[in-house]
Amino acid sequence: MYTMSTSDFSVHTRDCDEVGSGMPISDLPDEVTSLDDLECECWSGFDSFEEIA
Repeated sequence: MYTMSTSDFSVHTRDCDEVGSGMPISDLPDEVTSLDDLECECWSGFDSFEEIA
């Protein structure tokens, strides 16, 4: 499960400290097709997009 920020609609890991207020989502948005599309540092622990998709 992921968290989408309500302030800027960015997607974060469930345990991200930087997300602030957010809404749990079960799937990544269709626009997210690679780790490069995920700007928060919370994704740096993943080596490939396949790990999270």
